[in-house]
Amino acid sequence: MAEPPEVRIGTAERERALSRLSAHFSAGRLSVAEFDERSATVAAATTRGDLDGVFADLPVLEPETEPPKPKRSYDWRAAALALTPIAALVLFFVFDNWMWFLLIPVIGVLLSLGQFKRG
Repeated sequence: MAEPPEVRIGTAERERALSRLSAHFSAGRLSVAEFDERSATVAAATTRGDLDGVFADLPVLEPETEPPKPKRSYDWRAAALALTPIAALVLFFVFDNWMWFLLIPVIGVLLSLGQFKRG
């Protein structure tokens, strides 16, 4: 539902109107003189009707859509490789055998081979 033209506006509405006017100017729909004249009208506007006159002969701008955010992919190989030294350290203390530290290069090689297979 559109508001009546006699509704008073504030600074936020004037700033949005100047932003829309700048978009029309950058699209080449207004000359420098027209932009200056309409900007002064927007700056002095007190009601919605004052702003409506500024945009009467300009097309309605399509709202800008944000590009979709890229999905974050979880790399389980990196997590497994980071947890391998911790697991080897825990196993060393539990079983009191240094051979558990050989898991670190073995897991690294296995994970890298799996990555090359997928290409």
